[in-house]
Amino acid sequence: MKNLIGKKVGMTRLYDEQGCHIPVTVVQAGPCVVVDVKTKEKNGYSALLLGYGERKAKNSSKALLGVSKRAGITGNPPAKLNEFRTDANPEVELGSLINADTFAVDDFLDVTGTSKGRGFQGVVKRYNFAGGRYSHGGGWKRKPGSIGQCEFPGRVDKGKKMPGQMGNASRTIQNLKIVRIDVEDNLVFVKGAIPGPNGGIVLLKKAIKK
Repeated sequence: MKNLIGKKVGMTRLYDEQGCHIPVTVVQAGPCVVVDVKTKEKNGYSALLLGYGERKAKNSSKALLGVSKRAGITGNPPAKLNEFRTDANPEVELGSLINADTFAVDDFLDVTGTSKGRGFQGVVKRYNFAGGRYSHGGGWKRKPGSIGQCEFPGRVDKGKKMPGQMGNASRTIQNLKIVRIDVEDNLVFVKGAIPGPNGGIVLLKKAIKK
């Protein structure tokens, strides 16, 4: 199963055999502990519940402590849990670890992360509106302009691009190629950028379009 929870470390560059520059994002993929195994016979579907990182027991819910105890986790419970669907019943044991070696170079991944929050923003920053002119007395430099009609339908259309919350949303980048893997340190180098800040939690999933 080529799915893991990881942490975005940052961006750097690599060079291929021809000397071409490749921008890459470094992700610490795992190690992830198997917290629960879902089977078609028992649960109606096949999946793995993986945990990543650590959280103090005093800051954890009783539900998290319960599943961690059942999985045989003796230390602190994991900080992040995520369930990954599988095609067949997983043949893994509770409490076992899955590392970055589950991936291979030239594999393609879909990476999901939470984008950086930008707060409340106007249409110029949020949607790249041009705004009004800056000369000859124009008093609408960063305003959205007209947002509706006069009589019919007499309301603002749904989905109208207007000021509001920007960022801090789940985003997925598809078909990112793995350029290098450092098995010893559980580092995966994927070509291109992924959402979120350095240190943010990301989900690495097998590309569905490849």
